[in-house]
Amino acid sequence: MAPPCRSGRAWSRAIKMTLCLFFLAPMSSVGIRNTNTVFSKKQKLEVRQQLKRLNKPSLKTIKSPDGDIIDCVDVYKQPAFDHPLLKNHTIQMRPRSHPEGFSFDESNNVSSNSKSEITQPWHLNGRCPEGTIPIRRTNEKDLLRANYGRKKHNTVPNVIDTPDLHEYASLREQGDRYYGMNAEINVWNPQVQAAEFSLAQFWMEAVDNNGVFIDSIEAGAMSDAYQNTGCYNLMCPGFVQVDPRLALGASFTPYSEYAGVQKSVNFFVYKDDEEGHWWLHLNNMYLIGYWPSSLFSALSDSATSVTWGGEVANVKFGGQHTTTQMGSGHFAEEGPSRASYFQNLKVMDAHQLLRGPRDNHRIVTHPTCYNFLKGDDFFYYGGPGRNIDCP
Repeated sequence: MAPPCRSGRAWSRAIKMTLCLFFLAPMSSVGIRNTNTVFSKKQKLEVRQQLKRLNKPSLKTIKSPDGDIIDCVDVYKQPAFDHPLLKNHTIQMRPRSHPEGFSFDESNNVSSNSKSEITQPWHLNGRCPEGTIPIRRTNEKDLLRANYGRKKHNTVPNVIDTPDLHEYASLREQGDRYYGMNAEINVWNPQVQAAEFSLAQFWMEAVDNNGVFIDSIEAGAMSDAYQNTGCYNLMCPGFVQVDPRLALGASFTPYSEYAGVQKSVNFFVYKDDEEGHWWLHLNNMYLIGYWPSSLFSALSDSATSVTWGGEVANVKFGGQHTTTQMGSGHFAEEGPSRASYFQNLKVMDAHQLLRGPRDNHRIVTHPTCYNFLKGDDFFYYGGPGRNIDCP
């Protein structure tokens, strides 16, 4: 099987694909279409109170061409510190340690190819100053939808236990203790039905002594019919952002074209062995921030598995399978420049050495709807959803 073609550097229009973080027990919008007919005045009042907490005072406000409002918030006053476990947290602007051969002050080569700058629509109208971070302003509709439908714990892909609402095509590595991972995620603009979503992401998970998943950190690219909804990004306090260049949850511009130029974003996560925080690095250029170790129980030590792949919500309107696409919307066997891919898959062991996956298995809930083909350190995945073999 041929590996994916390496991506070129060409840019196009902004799309409804967003860079997202999913923290611990993430939530997603899988609710109804008209929130005004469902939520009571009391619920709306509670939401307005939440908005006052979430939307911090801004030192600069930038209106994005796509309608988003970006607030440049003092890095020391960001929503992360609303978390009760972080009230006395001392922010770290850089990791205290990093893997051998990896520096945040120079070009890094975690991935086998250099990556491009990530562009977001709001950049056309300005940038946030040093000492601040850009936060997409949360509005009432965001919270109403987030409070309706939740992507509940357990959030980890599982063929046996996964309800019909969520479908996966993914690869899981387990059998060791993991202190980091790398994945280059091919980015597309999948078609998504109302009240559903399509994700391309990674999971780093940890289990308790009974083998029950209790901690999870997740990040990736998301396309949803509600745009930027659910308890993602900085709406859930906990993740500490330090990079002033990217707004989590805001749309971005690199995306792939069928039989054309391929776009991808490289995600690198690793645990600082001095402070114990889990740091997120994008495209070998952006040190986004970290999940503080104090938020976790099992993950305060290490992860017990790493998973990469796609996920969609399948609400089954009218009793039919969704037509929400996963990845490119084409099956894995179509291969390079047609099927979506993950490549440069690596995990980090206790010696802070990166290696390829080896003790792994695939998790595919409905292979006639979305399927999967694995190579050495890459795989193709995805599909159109409802079709003649997936009614």
